[in-house]
Amino acid sequence: MPELPEVETIVRDLNAKIRKRIFVDVWTDSPKIIKKPENFELFKKGLKGRGIENIRRRGKNIIFNLSDGKVLLVHQKLTGHFLLGKWQKTNNHWIPPKGPLSDKINTYIHLIFFLDNGKMLALSDLRKFAKAELWDKGELENSKEFNLLGPEPLSPSFAFNDFKERFKGKKGKIKKILMDQRLLVGIGNIYSDEILFAAKISPLRDVSQLSEFELKRIYKATKKILSLAIRLGGESFSDYRRIDGEKGYYDKARKVYRKTGEPCPGRCGGVVKRIKIDGRSAHYCPSCQK
Repeated sequence: MPELPEVETIVRDLNAKIRKRIFVDVWTDSPKIIKKPENFELFKKGLKGRGIENIRRRGKNIIFNLSDGKVLLVHQKLTGHFLLGKWQKTNNHWIPPKGPLSDKINTYIHLIFFLDNGKMLALSDLRKFAKAELWDKGELENSKEFNLLGPEPLSPSFAFNDFKERFKGKKGKIKKILMDQRLLVGIGNIYSDEILFAAKISPLRDVSQLSEFELKRIYKATKKILSLAIRLGGESFSDYRRIDGEKGYYDKARKVYRKTGEPCPGRCGGVVKRIKIDGRSAHYCPSCQK
């Protein structure tokens, strides 16, 4: 699933390319992707003719602020990612141009937004778990879904004391706690592993047993790793791609995630191990993550 760095990369790319454009039509072959309003035709009617004022991120959600107080929310879920380009429809299949958009992982097109400049904003989603919702802006901001989201870890106002307060009174393995979107948004399997490696903290540690010094290491590692991943355009060893179909480059910086059996990268000479924590994989070095 795309995490904070991948979603932030997409949002920045979209703002650079389609801000101030207008939706002129919408297509889908999978109406179940549309969660709000209750059917696709109402969704399409609500979008047509609306301008894109700007695009922002909240957690792993992509939010299009539209004209007349409407908001389009898209969550890409496990395998979804936005692409920008032009496709030709042949025998009920959307044919991409030659180049990165023709990469196999970019060809599972199930939702297309047609723009006033002739470009198409497409959602490629192998598993078809993504969701799209059209909201009134005030309704979304006051919704239960949004109110349950934790703070943004890269917000300039999110200080260490705020971070520490989020974990006060909590129990459970730090790997699982870091991925709880009610406590802190945007972190999933990839970056929880990378953050804990950078902080030299075992994913098996109970958060209630971590010292203030150890929490500060996790806090600093969170800011550092997420910022680096954004600069590198995200991680693309799986389904995620940037809007031009190209891969992100965080893979060159990845230390432990999905590196089972490899030497501890540049630190202690140990071996990266994979374990399960509440059904989720965790990758870490037992020798130097304590």
